[in-house]
Amino acid sequence: MRLLKLRLKVCLIFATGIFFIPDMFALSTNIDTDTLNIGLLISDPGSVSAIYGAEIALKNENLKEGHEGRYFKLVVRSMEGVWGTGSIETVNLLYKQKVWAILGSHDGRNAHLVEQVTAKEHNIFLSAWATDPTLSQAFVPWYFSCVPNDRQQAAALIKEIYSNRKLEKLAVLADNSYDSKLALSTFVKETNLAGKPSPVQFFYNNSDENFSNLVDKLNNADINCVILFGKPVASIKIIQLIHQKKMNLLIFGSLSLFGEDVPPEQEISAYENVILVTSGLWLKSEGSAFRREYQSAYGKMPGAVAAYAYDGMNVIINAIKNAGFNRDMLQKSMAKTHYEGITGNIQFDDKGNRLGNTALIQIKNGNPVTVGR
Repeated sequence: MRLLKLRLKVCLIFATGIFFIPDMFALSTNIDTDTLNIGLLISDPGSVSAIYGAEIALKNENLKEGHEGRYFKLVVRSMEGVWGTGSIETVNLLYKQKVWAILGSHDGRNAHLVEQVTAKEHNIFLSAWATDPTLSQAFVPWYFSCVPNDRQQAAALIKEIYSNRKLEKLAVLADNSYDSKLALSTFVKETNLAGKPSPVQFFYNNSDENFSNLVDKLNNADINCVILFGKPVASIKIIQLIHQKKMNLLIFGSLSLFGEDVPPEQEISAYENVILVTSGLWLKSEGSAFRREYQSAYGKMPGAVAAYAYDGMNVIINAIKNAGFNRDMLQKSMAKTHYEGITGNIQFDDKGNRLGNTALIQIKNGNPVTVGR
């Protein structure tokens, strides 16, 4: 009954635009416990990579006998279900689990819900997967992101395609998800702002099994390169068809191609010769210790979702330690982050965006190679 009342209150809150939390769920500044809870929001119960990456970060920190005798604890909540579940679970983490910060590994639409709740309650939200650039446009000081957003990814692609390789005949492909369509539209907008020719646009359903007609349309188009904004399974099928038809196309892909639904070891071989957006080389020597530990614990190699969750959790841990258990100081501590992670150096601008150049890698003979600038 208590949970039902909370759910009804949250639904009413977001329907009316009025945010109120009863005193029984008030945020606590009490640290007279042995654990410091950190929340992790994932898309669905199958999104285990983020959990695994975050768990390794917490385990390594707790092996140091915690922080001043207190140990960090991961509290995971899934956001699957009816629209608005993300808000409910965020409130649950803040007011029932008393988390000190929330790490998000999910899509951009849900990230907006989490941002609304955490902004109103002055609690840290660090996004470790959503690349929606509008998340930072609300100027919320409690929001941070450790992944390159769509605008940053577009800038790297535009420079490589138009400036470095002098290619102007390109197509862009996206599935029907919120994140993919937004990434494509952001790229087209940035292309127009840069005064470059607009790309040909194609869309498809992510649930499609056969992409032959789509690839035939690409083959008949007057293009010399293609950019994929979509999830791994469909993207890999499209890439395989392009190779099978021996189409002379240079293939690029956004960070989303490193998603969760294909094992990382299969991704690498499937993306042979493809140029992909990233921010670091967790697949190479810089992330080797993390890769070994991940493989030993879970029996497989980590992908991008795990790598960003690992770095994001370490950023939160360091910020909590530097803030001295002071919630008001935690935001300032996060803003001053300077963390050298397996996905590269992590710092934030005044809007919470990750600073630094977004890199490109090309898979050659099964190995990621940095694309020269």
